[in-house]
Amino acid sequence: MEYELFRNILNKQIFESSKSDLLDKLAKYPERYIGLFRPTKPKAKILQNLLQSNEIRFGDALEIIFEKYFEQLGFTNLPKKIGTEKEYLDLDQLFKDDKYVYFIEQKVRDDHDSTKKRGQIRNFEKKIVALLNEHAETRLKCFTYFIDPSLSKNKKYYTAEISNIQKDYNVFTKLCYGKEFWDEINHPKIWDELLRYLKKWKEEIPDMPSINFDEDATNTFEEIKCIEISVFRRIFNNKTICNEILPILFPKNETLKLLNEYFSQKENSIYKSVYNKIIEYMKLAL
Repeated sequence: MEYELFRNILNKQIFESSKSDLLDKLAKYPERYIGLFRPTKPKAKILQNLLQSNEIRFGDALEIIFEKYFEQLGFTNLPKKIGTEKEYLDLDQLFKDDKYVYFIEQKVRDDHDSTKKRGQIRNFEKKIVALLNEHAETRLKCFTYFIDPSLSKNKKYYTAEISNIQKDYNVFTKLCYGKEFWDEINHPKIWDELLRYLKKWKEEIPDMPSINFDEDATNTFEEIKCIEISVFRRIFNNKTICNEILPILFPKNETLKLLNEYFSQKENSIYKSVYNKIIEYMKLAL
């Protein structure tokens, strides 16, 4: 894979809609960011939210990157939604070659607590059962794969449970960490490339995400302008958000000015109402 494609997938998946997602969460769950019964101030909570969101999105981005790798290696990617009308299951990876169908339950790291690790195995088994309705057991190769090899908190538990699944269902199953999976499908060089690309990408990204949305007002506006108008209504109707959060996100109101210019062109009354609320907010913020 070319590094440019690798980098673009990560940046798009992790950063492209982070601002609009934050505003949506702020409107839906304002109590998560404000209030006396929190050990953090709003600025720290916003940063925490962005960092947690980036961690989740990083895993999603790696799913897309791996799918691209499988395609380039000559595998055929299969639809990841399987099951019946009563219950559909979403698979992390499903692809095939001339001999086998490969199913991967893919996670970034093995650091789960007891409840989550048991749920992980239940989901793995449930998906194998669904796959057996569509593919012969001799064709299936099923993996639980943790990408980061530095964390293997539940390795003993997963090894035992996956071994039992293999014995009972007579299906190939394996637990892999890091390079082990790529060795298993005979493409170990992909792991070396992945490490090299990740190191290069991490050198390019900032140490911390910026929570000053006015730093790049034009791009921020382009990202958030299509958020449902009800989100902006809830935000600007909440005086605490206006007093404690918005000055952090929009310290110069440059993005809000672009947003209001856009709203002024809309005909529906709700846009005019939110337009007036933003005007009122900006006057008070001066």
